[in-house]
Amino acid sequence: MVNSPGLEVAIFGGSFDPPHAGHQQIVEACISQLDIDRLIVLPAYLNPFKSNSLADADMRLQWCRTLFEPLPNVIVSDYEIRQGRSVKTAESVKYFQKFYHVKYLVIGADNLSTLTQWHDFTWLNEQVTWLIISRPGYAMETGALKNWRLLTLNVPVSSSQIRQEQDVSSVDTKIAPLVKEILKGNNL
Repeated sequence: MVNSPGLEVAIFGGSFDPPHAGHQQIVEACISQLDIDRLIVLPAYLNPFKSNSLADADMRLQWCRTLFEPLPNVIVSDYEIRQGRSVKTAESVKYFQKFYHVKYLVIGADNLSTLTQWHDFTWLNEQVTWLIISRPGYAMETGALKNWRLLTLNVPVSSSQIRQEQDVSSVDTKIAPLVKEILKGNNL
């Protein structure tokens, strides 16, 4: 990774288990609407709030690379996956701050109710502007946030919903065709 402290980035982390049309909308909106030089898509080895994943870390990284690397100004990072463990968001932000100016941290509105419980929340809150992606049915609890911005998107799908469906054909319009083929090929 090249040291470019002047480049401004947003980090969009998550399990991406599997990545879906909503994730694509978020990535495309961040690139087109934010004043950043790059968007870093950061698949987690294992979300600190989860005990397992549908797909292993390498498969989820492959999905993200397939979907997002062709987009201009998007970097898919294997940083957390290379650690081979659950990585706290603050640790990742500190890592990327060595190379870039981390301007935004992209989160879904569903994270707001537990955000203050994140490791080093107070430090994170001083370092970044929280880019909150609206989610139907989730309250905008932003009182604890120092700097935040709302990005309203119509994202009526979640990875949890797709995993619960357990039938790729029933979620045809929610999963990108390339990921759907990988899911079928791996019997997931």
